[in-house]
Amino acid sequence: MVAAANLVEVAALVGDTARATMLNALMGGQSLTATELAYCANVSRSTASSHLSKLVAAKLLTVTRQRRFSYYRIASPLVATMLESIKVVAAIEVPPRHQARSAHDDAVRFARSCYDHLAGQVGVAVTDALVAMGHIVLTDEGGEVTSSGERFLSAFGVDLRPRTRRIFCQPCLDWTERRYHIKGLIGAGILHRLLELGWLKRVSGSRALRLTSSGRTGLSEIFDIEINDEGMPSGRLCDGPRLTV
Repeated sequence: MVAAANLVEVAALVGDTARATMLNALMGGQSLTATELAYCANVSRSTASSHLSKLVAAKLLTVTRQRRFSYYRIASPLVATMLESIKVVAAIEVPPRHQARSAHDDAVRFARSCYDHLAGQVGVAVTDALVAMGHIVLTDEGGEVTSSGERFLSAFGVDLRPRTRRIFCQPCLDWTERRYHIKGLIGAGILHRLLELGWLKRVSGSRALRLTSSGRTGLSEIFDIEINDEGMPSGRLCDGPRLTV
């Protein structure tokens, strides 16, 4: 009975349109103020504050206060996984609403942050490349970094030292591509390194990530991923046929 009541509470919190919009905005992994989230949800500042208080009380969000500003973020990877899973179910099981795709929709589909790891076409392409090169093994149940993967990722500059008890490497079903990208400490480390190198840039007010010219070159040289004229990533195995992702 307690578990059912908790489920109802969480479902009710996430099911509100304004709260769902704010939670989705925070899935970019950045901390946002109540004013920024109010703008995203198209509600007043006081209404947003009321919604955010409920989400913090339910431990779906955490808040950090710095001077006169309060910054909100997703409370944990577990909460992020729940929200992303809802998006997967909504994308696959719920009949689609007929609505023309916008340039922003295409940008989010191409590359985006999924909480703290890389998603979208580029995220899936990087994952496919690592699997094809034998650096990572992914199954429906979990993921593993191989010995060659440890050497490759370390040389690339990804910090492999576990600092928490969080899952090291795990598949995450991409809600736009309906294939796996990588989450966990490895997924977070790869996105951090791509941002650090300037290969990807965050897009203000969006989860979308912009691929830079150096990123296009780097993906080609390091991961054998080519971006075609339509902006779609594809990969080529060193000793095999070209893979279209």
